[in-house]
Amino acid sequence: MSETEPIQFTPRADSSRQRSDAGSVHENSPITAFNRQELSAIMAVYGRKVAAGEWRDYALDMNREKAVFSVFRRATEFPLYRIEKTPKLARKQGAYSVVTTTGLILKRGNDLARVLTVLDKSMRVVV
Repeated sequence: MSETEPIQFTPRADSSRQRSDAGSVHENSPITAFNRQELSAIMAVYGRKVAAGEWRDYALDMNREKAVFSVFRRATEFPLYRIEKTPKLARKQGAYSVVTTTGLILKRGNDLARVLTVLDKSMRVVV
């Protein structure tokens, strides 16, 4: 495996069957996923925030449309932020975005490291 190769997840045996009520399930549909470099950059930010006591849990969601890394203050709450990878938007607005709980897009772009800088900025009091 190389550093840029995406991590492959295989669907369960039950999900590849055809169902009569919902049509056919696509057996060979590609899943959007974070590659190792992207996960490394995300986990570096996540590790700093956990060490600071701001974040406690995370979740990964992957489907055909996008991959989402959600961060939580507590596991029982809504995610504080969602880091989304949507390859379909790469030429228009950028494949990566950071979204708040309310749906506000904080930053969007094609460079993940630059998009993640919005999470590292600390709040300052302006006098």
